[in-house]
Amino acid sequence: MRFMLRLKIFFILLLTVFCSVGFAQVKIRLFANQSPESSVFSVTEGTYELNLFNGEILSVIKNEPVIITRYNGKLAVKKRNAKGFICDSLAFTGKTGNDSFSLMMNGKSRIRQYYSGDLCCLPDLGTLVFINISDVEKYIAGVVMAEGGPGKNLEYFKTQAIIARTYMYKYFDKHLADRYNVCDNTHCQAFNGLSSDTLINKAALGTRGLVILDKDSTLIISAFHSNCGGETSSSEDVWLLPQPYLKSVVDPYCHASRNAIWRKSFPVNEWVSYIRKSGYNGKMDDPSVFNFVQKSRLVDYKTGSFSMPLRSLRSDLNLRSTFFSVYAIGDSIVLKGRGYGHGVGLCQEGAMEMAAKGFNYKQIIDFYYFGVLISDIKNAVALP
Repeated sequence: MRFMLRLKIFFILLLTVFCSVGFAQVKIRLFANQSPESSVFSVTEGTYELNLFNGEILSVIKNEPVIITRYNGKLAVKKRNAKGFICDSLAFTGKTGNDSFSLMMNGKSRIRQYYSGDLCCLPDLGTLVFINISDVEKYIAGVVMAEGGPGKNLEYFKTQAIIARTYMYKYFDKHLADRYNVCDNTHCQAFNGLSSDTLINKAALGTRGLVILDKDSTLIISAFHSNCGGETSSSEDVWLLPQPYLKSVVDPYCHASRNAIWRKSFPVNEWVSYIRKSGYNGKMDDPSVFNFVQKSRLVDYKTGSFSMPLRSLRSDLNLRSTFFSVYAIGDSIVLKGRGYGHGVGLCQEGAMEMAAKGFNYKQIIDFYYFGVLISDIKNAVALP
């Protein structure tokens, strides 16, 4: 309760320091899947003011690292050539309009990442919480860099940027109770800081504000995955939730890609043990009874009268996808699979190939999402 009260007071104060986020900015929790106890803040461009919320403001310039450590439920802060102090929370505010910084987390492996915009920090139970107030398009470029990587076609990057922006606004209040919008791991979208790829940055700016809407002008669930294996999945086959724009589509573009096919084998006795625990009580003497051919995407694995969801097998056996066939070969059960990921929505490797063949981002999005509209976020209903 004491922490929540301090958190509320902290963010009420923040509202007086930072302008409203609106459409232009987003609050991202950094290093959300870690529990940092100390970090080093360094200015990489511009000048920052360090606001201690007690009336004191310190200037921070290049080559003046600020060490932040969790100490007895508070923050211990030390700037180079300045006296250290203890505080409940702090905020770094950029002053030039072109301000950026790095954060280095200290731990078993030191990680340094680069960001722009403002930063606030407070102690949580057992960790430090860092929240970056970033320009939306710089955040989107960083997501595209983390989710898709460099070295791709501009039209593919535009496609991924629109998908990432749609997701961000769709779930803009996902962490509302935590007083930020999104976190930087796959619980929301992967974000490792600023993109240094000029093509990715160009794609984000070139699609500024564009999102994907359904026929009712509602932001869609902009699902994507690595490789569909030649056929995407309908949303109801994976998540039991039908969406008119997330229907299965035959994809001829990803067959030759890196994640198009896979193979995994199990000793027959291991497979028999697993399938028996899953409820199978049929014949066991001939392994060929377990054969199962999946030419087109199915929902369940079936042998005789036994049936179980393919998504359960994928989860239990750590498989790349649910799109696989089962064969008894010698003393092994061999799974010959296609694709990588849940299979719903856009196939990244298929989209990359489409872009390489000359398709633009509108054509790519229309291919994977049915009956959708690409429009400015301001035209969406139920805006964040």
